[in-house]
Amino acid sequence: METTSVVQQHKGMGSIQFLPVNLFGSVMGISGLSLAWRQSSKLFGTSPIIAEVIGLIAVIMFIALSIAYISKCVLYPRKVVGEFTHPIAGNFFGTITIALLLLSSVLSSYSQSLGQVIWIIGTVTTLILSYVIVSRLLNGNQEQGNAVPAWLIPGVATIDVAVAGGTMPFTWAHEVNLLCLAIGGIVALVFFTMIVSRLIHQAPMPAGLTPSLIILIAPFEVGFLGYTNFMQRIDQFASILFYFGLFLFVVLFVKVFKKSVPFGASWWAVSFPMAALSNAALKYAMFVNSWLLMDIAAVILALLSVVLLVLFIRTLIILFNGNLLNG
Repeated sequence: METTSVVQQHKGMGSIQFLPVNLFGSVMGISGLSLAWRQSSKLFGTSPIIAEVIGLIAVIMFIALSIAYISKCVLYPRKVVGEFTHPIAGNFFGTITIALLLLSSVLSSYSQSLGQVIWIIGTVTTLILSYVIVSRLLNGNQEQGNAVPAWLIPGVATIDVAVAGGTMPFTWAHEVNLLCLAIGGIVALVFFTMIVSRLIHQAPMPAGLTPSLIILIAPFEVGFLGYTNFMQRIDQFASILFYFGLFLFVVLFVKVFKKSVPFGASWWAVSFPMAALSNAALKYAMFVNSWLLMDIAAVILALLSVVLLVLFIRTLIILFNGNLLNG
């Protein structure tokens, strides 16, 4: 009887076996928010302490999630294998490598050496993951209904290598960044076309996947950041990337942010694309020096901050009431 009671209590609290890998998207979003507030201090003169505090939260969250997910790997390896081999959920493992790349930028302001080490680890793991995911898709027999925005994550991850490492001092960094831009750019272009075709010609995605629609803006805004970091300039091609991503965000915003979409860990899928848009808007506003673009950048940063605060609080609520890890 005592054993049964313990098991029931364990089930009521939830189990680490149900920890979703896509929760690492929270680290991506909060790291991106930290970098956005860092840019805001340059454009609007906001306190740099805001960026530092948010960056610290991102680091703590990554450490906590890493410990939890490693525990899941040790205790429930079959669950992890099943998640990795799933045609949709497997793509969210890219959130781990992107989180590493973004954290390298967050931490580089405190220790360049630490930031460089984390960037190298993130780059290697990103390339390995992209190879595995693309190779798996090319095995064939993929259902067209599985072509969802999450497919873009491994491709976008390679672009993030250049976002975080565009100014790395290593002699080989230039070619690695170029390689990753090439992989990410073409993969994102192909997958974006397939996903949009699926969204147009087939039934809408399940409500639980609706927040992931915002991922569709990531190739353009992350592409803007990666391209401009690599080229060290903003040209008309970069402007086109930024403006189309902005337009797409406006289109998708009304489709995603609806009361009818249930809340869950999947909502963190909106965080990093919005963070990328915010960083791109701030960077572009500084380049153009237009009051209108500055206002747009300020609105997007404020919106991002509110959205992430709400996501953070609501995630803590469902974590402590047992709904996050109840399978």
